[in-house]
Amino acid sequence: MDDEQQRPDHGPLAGFTVGVTAARRADELGALLQRRGAAVQHAPALRIVPLADDSELMAATKQLIDQAPDVVVATTAIGFRGWVEAADGWGLGDTLLERLSAVELLARGPKVKGAVRAAGLTERWSPSSESMAEVLDRLLEEGVDGRRIAVQLHGEPLPGFVEALREGGAEVVGVPVYRWLPPEDLGPVDRLLDAAVSRGVDAVTFTSAPAASSLLGRAEERGLLPELLAALGHDVLPACVGPVTAVPLQAHGVDTVQPERFRLGPLVQVLCQELPARARALPVAGFRLEIRGHAVLVDGELRTVPPAGMSLLRALSLRPGWVVSRADLLRALPGTGRDEHAVETAMARLRTSLGTPKLIQTVVKRGYRLALDPATDAKYTTDE
Repeated sequence: MDDEQQRPDHGPLAGFTVGVTAARRADELGALLQRRGAAVQHAPALRIVPLADDSELMAATKQLIDQAPDVVVATTAIGFRGWVEAADGWGLGDTLLERLSAVELLARGPKVKGAVRAAGLTERWSPSSESMAEVLDRLLEEGVDGRRIAVQLHGEPLPGFVEALREGGAEVVGVPVYRWLPPEDLGPVDRLLDAAVSRGVDAVTFTSAPAASSLLGRAEERGLLPELLAALGHDVLPACVGPVTAVPLQAHGVDTVQPERFRLGPLVQVLCQELPARARALPVAGFRLEIRGHAVLVDGELRTVPPAGMSLLRALSLRPGWVVSRADLLRALPGTGRDEHAVETAMARLRTSLGTPKLIQTVVKRGYRLALDPATDAKYTTDE
């Protein structure tokens, strides 16, 4: 095992395909995944309205300048920076900063605090947890009745946050710093949906709740939502950067994996742990065969396998050691052909790809079987 661990020069995600739904920082996330060996299918599930072109933000900014709030809650670093930059472009930057310097400014977490200070302002308070719930608790403890509170929105309403403030008697002004809209080109999203329901990807990553909502919404428009939810519930791993991002998926009963720190690097590390752990590993013909999404590890060496070959291999691995008939294998192949010679052709290519033909045995007039090691053969081939 030590030699096996030292030999591979591929990354921990080699052989897996990961869908990326992010619009912002998608290149960074994709590079992190590819550096660890993954194939990446990028499908931005939304687009961001440029700040300087957003009339809603300009109107909200002018309103806050004309009628100062008591409290301003900054929720994202990029949003706060963009707000200040957009105000500069409208000739309102200095006036906005002057107004913000005179109010109680709360920053959600260290990154937002950094953006606030970079603008020459000082926050009154910031939670270390980056939790909006903690911000809400502080405001409610202080008392919000009769207070005017401006909340920087980050693409969608904050679940329960605004409602709780209003129930406490506050006047809440939303500041739509940037808005999410569906992508102009739905082709990549549709291709990712097709890949997910056909199990052509092993995981889908989400870095914002709007992206998750957008993908689910598009699936519903196409009549694919039940199939997508089934895939995300079993074979395709949904990975979210944090709990807020996971809310739309959880609302549909989908469990997700999340890193402890809500950053792209830790999100990739979660995938590096989870995906290899989900791969099927079998002792076959004296080798360790690990079946991944579009490739196989044979004693730790990566072997890329064509899609038809992967379909055959998965069918054989469902009952390792058992003979699988050509008719059953034909049904497992992509397409609806009836010629069993297609099985023989795909099997020959599969054996070539594996580099070790003896991993799969031909059983004359019956079909094929994985050459499971004798020591473990009984475990897999006897009825329970």
